[in-house]
Amino acid sequence: MGGIFGAVGKHDCVNDIFYGTDYLSHLGTKRGGMAVSGPSGFAWKIHKLESNYFRNQLEPDLPELSGNIGIGAISDTDAQPLPFTSHLGRFCVATVGRINNGDELTAQAVHNGCCFGGSSDGDIRSTEIVAMLLSAEKSFEDGIRAVHEKIKGSCTFIIMTPEGLYGCRDKLGRTPLILGQKKDAFALSSESSAFQNLGYTTVRDLGPGEAVFISPDGYETRIAARKAMQICTFLWVYYGYPSSNYEGVNVEDFRYRCGATLAQRDIRDGFLVGEKNPEDILVGGIPDSGIGHAIGYANSRGLPYRRPIVKYTPTWPRSFMPQNQQSRNLVARMKLIPNRTLIEGRRIIFLDDSIVRGTQLKDNARVFFGNKAAEAHMRIACPPLLHPCEFLNFSSSRATLELIARKAILALEGVEGRDIDRYADASDPRHAAMVEWIREQLGLTSLKFQTLDDLVKAVGLPKERICTHCWDASSWG
Repeated sequence: MGGIFGAVGKHDCVNDIFYGTDYLSHLGTKRGGMAVSGPSGFAWKIHKLESNYFRNQLEPDLPELSGNIGIGAISDTDAQPLPFTSHLGRFCVATVGRINNGDELTAQAVHNGCCFGGSSDGDIRSTEIVAMLLSAEKSFEDGIRAVHEKIKGSCTFIIMTPEGLYGCRDKLGRTPLILGQKKDAFALSSESSAFQNLGYTTVRDLGPGEAVFISPDGYETRIAARKAMQICTFLWVYYGYPSSNYEGVNVEDFRYRCGATLAQRDIRDGFLVGEKNPEDILVGGIPDSGIGHAIGYANSRGLPYRRPIVKYTPTWPRSFMPQNQQSRNLVARMKLIPNRTLIEGRRIIFLDDSIVRGTQLKDNARVFFGNKAAEAHMRIACPPLLHPCEFLNFSSSRATLELIARKAILALEGVEGRDIDRYADASDPRHAAMVEWIREQLGLTSLKFQTLDDLVKAVGLPKERICTHCWDASSWG
């Protein structure tokens, strides 16, 4: 997905930018960078993150950076933040999102006489597209409105100028941008959890389409928020750090509720109710995002929470993303270590955030049974993914059939995508047939997904305020 952090203060803010951006490292795996504005002008550093960490890559550069205004970025796509010069003056941009009509926008701009640097693979960076749209207008405010109106997909971004920062949230708020404050500085962050250890307190979430300007003297709204919002539900299910809040909803607290809802459904269905030997049952989560869901499930049912699979953090603290799928599968397997003492002879209920292709969960099932588990019951914190994400690259696929739920429909129907609405309905027999097909493919004892209604209840926001496109194709704007 990606994350951005910006700070403005009366004193040097390089350390705040460095540590604030580092706290967003779980949001992206390809590029990371910083840019600052000070008495000597703009300075910036960008590094690859495929084989190392943001902190290790950027720390040697810190002596070369100084200034009281700055931004940082973690990205799954672009090398950023990038500097630009136009009639608006000198500025830098860092973005989060996905531009679906980038080719159209760049072709039109090239026709009008613009040029782009592009990336090493020939693609035009999203950051360059945003800078182009900004520079085509008479002011930054007009440029921000143009970005919101012309980009199809989603885009949250920060603009750095010599005077301060513009924080601009996506027009439908699909990704968050949060304002923080301390005694002598203001900050903007994709996650509220980046503020706490730096001494910032959360002021508020920016609204959909809102733009604020922060300077050493304060902040002001330059573009008012819109009413409609479609914030990504996967921020709570998967992306978000446990201590972060979005729209007043805490990530870890949500995951406890989500797991508890799955537990109560199992109780209603009579699953493992009235067992005579419950001592051989345990609940575990697939690290990291499955842990909160598992704790919520275990607490709700009064079953022991254990860690039958642990993440090896000394050298695999995060999931680097190699370019080929074979290497990605190896990374996923090597970082998780089973604990046979806890697994052997036990019936294990384990929870995870989602199933995309199913490759990793199939490996997890093999690990459990390879270590002599008696049973392996999978509970998933969201419904089956039926539609690739069009806004944040979650479950991004070269083809819809890479999604295991769509493979199931093809196998059952003989035609790709037939009766997709019925398969999305948890009360429909075709949905149950799809889940059973997936269970057999993964080699599990049982498999259940969260229902969309229960997922929305766990978030606690009205359904029309959150994006559920991946499950029911509902999206707008």
